[in-house]
Amino acid sequence: MVLARLIPFIDRSTQDWTAEARWLRWLTFVWLSLGILILFSASYPASLAEQGHGLHYVLVQLLWVAIGLMGFNQIVHTPLDRLLKLSGTLVLVLLGLIGLTLIPALGITVNGATRWLALGPFLIQPSELIKPCLVLQGARLFGRWPQLTWATRLSWLGIFGAVLGSILIQPNLSTAAICGLTLWLVALASGIPYLYMLMTAAGGLSAAFLSVSINEYQRQRIVSFLNPWADPTGNGYQLIQSLLAIGSGGLTGQGFGLSQQKIHYLPIQYTDFIFAVYAEEFGFIGCVVLLIMLVTFATAALLVALRASQPLHRLVALGSMILLVGQSLLNIGVASGSLPTTGLPFPFLSYGGSSMLASLATAALLVRAAREIYDAEVLELPIRRPAWSPFSRGRS
Repeated sequence: MVLARLIPFIDRSTQDWTAEARWLRWLTFVWLSLGILILFSASYPASLAEQGHGLHYVLVQLLWVAIGLMGFNQIVHTPLDRLLKLSGTLVLVLLGLIGLTLIPALGITVNGATRWLALGPFLIQPSELIKPCLVLQGARLFGRWPQLTWATRLSWLGIFGAVLGSILIQPNLSTAAICGLTLWLVALASGIPYLYMLMTAAGGLSAAFLSVSINEYQRQRIVSFLNPWADPTGNGYQLIQSLLAIGSGGLTGQGFGLSQQKIHYLPIQYTDFIFAVYAEEFGFIGCVVLLIMLVTFATAALLVALRASQPLHRLVALGSMILLVGQSLLNIGVASGSLPTTGLPFPFLSYGGSSMLASLATAALLVRAAREIYDAEVLELPIRRPAWSPFSRGRS
């Protein structure tokens, strides 16, 4: 039984789960498996050149996957109300870790941004790890908004502001934006008055404008996004190579492992621009399949949110969907030139241990919310299904 809790693939308790929970669980595993295959192809040349053997990045990623899956299974077997109670403490701890990255002696700088802390031979990114915790605490705050005092409301709004501000200082505009957008949409779904939402949106846009005004490289990214061919060997190089990769894929793609742009042409091809490698190897048809998978995942998540018996659980499901699917669409938009270039990973596809742990934890929250749709599994009891469900095979 303990082993089953550590290895999700042999978890026999799934037969008592809701159909929605089982669907989301297997969609997560399909998404994860696809990500490992794409990472293998995208990272092989760089891994061979930088590390001496082509499997280095995939093996490291598999290590993080193993750790993440243990956490995944632990979360799906933990009542959501208990996780909600822990979320505040976790947000404060991770806010402290984000603050440590700003200390010159502790923070690790990569490509001009100080976002990492050293954990032995590995690097962790607290701003990634805090994402699922923000979903939980955001749902807890906004879902209980009418019952809270203004002192409690303002205290947590201040903490959220400190989190977003600390991430901006690193600087990391893209992560701050996705975290802020997720919290804003969770608040909107909870029924917070529109006046407060408009004021918050105005504040967020002002902070983003200030960040772009202060950081020269962010302004250059926006300018290069509008016309990358104005500086094809400088700021526009990354986007141009990404567009060449996507365009080279054609209808059916070059074939798995046969991308040419990943061979010393496309920068960071196994992290932020991994979608471009995927598009080159699998073509338009492969991109459509990937988008169908994302739409299916989002649809299942929205059904969970609509069917959830408790408002907080509904907000957790919605926030988890926004974080996973929304971030994926933003990554695709960046790689295809529809959005300014940002350092936003593709969940389950991009290389990175912190991103993998955060993605698996977020997916686990969604699965757990699906398990508790009918409010009968809080104590791990067998579920009692309704007479009909769009995921069921027929009428019971």
